[in-house]
Amino acid sequence: MDADLPMSPAPPIPLRGELAVGGRAEILARLRERIVAFAASRSAGAHAEDLAQEVLVLIHEKYGHLDRVEDLVPLAFQILRFKLAAHRRKAARRGEYDAVDVDVFLPASDAPDPAMVLERKELLAKLMGGIARLGERCRELFRFKLQGRSFAEIQELMGAASLNTIYTWDHRCRKQLLESLGGSWAGSPGRGAP
Repeated sequence: MDADLPMSPAPPIPLRGELAVGGRAEILARLRERIVAFAASRSAGAHAEDLAQEVLVLIHEKYGHLDRVEDLVPLAFQILRFKLAAHRRKAARRGEYDAVDVDVFLPASDAPDPAMVLERKELLAKLMGGIARLGERCRELFRFKLQGRSFAEIQELMGAASLNTIYTWDHRCRKQLLESLGGSWAGSPGRGAP
């Protein structure tokens, strides 16, 4: 049953002691309408008919000995509450509550943002220009750092007397590079040095 369609008013369930002419079959027919209305009101929506059918099958198979309205109504609604809880758990497990329509919200692309790519290219060109304007020792130091060498390895490769000398050269070279770039690494405050 569609959640958008209006529900027809359900015929009244006979009260205590009033058995309809059709007996159990008529009681179950009236009960079915109430079960569908109850399930639809409890956010089962399109699944209300299915849940009502499951409840009636269970009553028919396991509780065929019950004929009185006083027995069938509470039993049917108790079974329906259990079925609704199971339906909600299953929907949560499947992720149906937070599902997003693919046509409305397109999935995120794995491709990088074109603006970020352009910004990164401009920054790289700016850094390469700034490094090219530095002295030989600074260019060599940056080359070793970009290769992933540790300061101890750079000390050996550059022939420095101590590790502190490499730290000092690194500090001075980064300071010169920053000055050659105009005093900012990326043009926006708050970003750290490369």
